[in-house]
Amino acid sequence: MGPINLLNHLFNFLAPALAVAVVLALVGPWFMKKSPSAPGLLAQAAINFVAGALALGAGLWFFGNDGKMASYAAMVVVMATGQVLVLRR
Repeated sequence: MGPINLLNHLFNFLAPALAVAVVLALVGPWFMKKSPSAPGLLAQAAINFVAGALALGAGLWFFGNDGKMASYAAMVVVMATGQVLVLRR
């Protein structure tokens, strides 16, 4: 596998985490009152992205391949929990 293919696979592996992170950062304050000490939109998205990427990586390690619904469900639960903790801070 060449470097372009490797980057393509890596981006496609992390794309769900990036999309959910941005949506959570944008929509999260609608459902919870944002505390004055909560970080900005970009920091929230970055925290959610890292948490989601780790959850997807754990799913890849556990199942041996990516794209399992259990991995995506774990990613959503981990990212939602992180968003709640960030906004409650």
